[in-house]
Amino acid sequence: MRFVALTLALLSVAVFASAREPKRPRILGVAHAAFFVHDIEKSRAFYKGFLGYDEAFPLKNGDGTLALTFIKINDRQYLELFPEREAGSDRLAHISVETDNAEMMRLYLKARGVTVPDTVSRGRIGNTSFNVKDPDGHTLEFVQYEPTGQTALAQRQLMTGEAVSRDMRHLGILVGALGEAMGFYRDVLGFTETWRGSRDGKELSWVNLQVPDGDDYIEFMLYRDLPAPTKRGSQHHIALFVPDIAKTEAVLKARAAKTGYAQTIEIRTGINRKRQLNLYDPDGTRCELMEPTTIDGKPTPSSMAPPPKK
Repeated sequence: MRFVALTLALLSVAVFASAREPKRPRILGVAHAAFFVHDIEKSRAFYKGFLGYDEAFPLKNGDGTLALTFIKINDRQYLELFPEREAGSDRLAHISVETDNAEMMRLYLKARGVTVPDTVSRGRIGNTSFNVKDPDGHTLEFVQYEPTGQTALAQRQLMTGEAVSRDMRHLGILVGALGEAMGFYRDVLGFTETWRGSRDGKELSWVNLQVPDGDDYIEFMLYRDLPAPTKRGSQHHIALFVPDIAKTEAVLKARAAKTGYAQTIEIRTGINRKRQLNLYDPDGTRCELMEPTTIDGKPTPSSMAPPPKK
């Protein structure tokens, strides 16, 4: 009887503790990627003139210099461009995902043992957010778009129709220890693995993890040896979905001479069997344009190769 009573007591404590643990709020999609840029005017020429996006919410420092500016992909997705703080450094400043409740997300992560700030904050454009570090040291921002924030107030504005894509479907980040990254993004945040790819069939190169409440995903760019900061632009990247890569190629080639883009514009078929082309901004950060489906409409099997690191 004592054993039964003790078991019931422990179950009651477990149920009570579970009931009190904060539930994870929704993670709706990729919100933005933030990059440090060496020459803001050259970056503007690339993202605005060449890719066709509009600029929104340029923010100034107290001395009148640019603090950062926003490049609008669509009503919920942006790029943030910061003047570089250190020459020759990693271009990636942080990545951001949208949640429907930033404070609840902060409490949820705290309960799961993740180091979080004491409070959420209200940013200069009026949205609520906070930052954490993922296992690889990347800054991950959780942002909640507020009804009075500039993001919400700019709905259906600052989109001229000249953009090559209105769908930033994934962000690529360098990942060393796959197990630790999966423990954070999959087990804590609820992302779902959708595909694994390998360049040579012997060693895993990529793992795609989809947000729990949307279609966007994070692409882990696996490595054995961490590239130098100036060599990370191809791995730290954004991916834009386009319905017809050939039509997009024609548009870009017509714009290239006018905007000064001199690099090769060439369609290739990736390991995932989707047609794509890669562009590079003035700092070497890759913008991957990709069709949403494979060349024959059939799914590409995941690789069974082992990761470079455990």
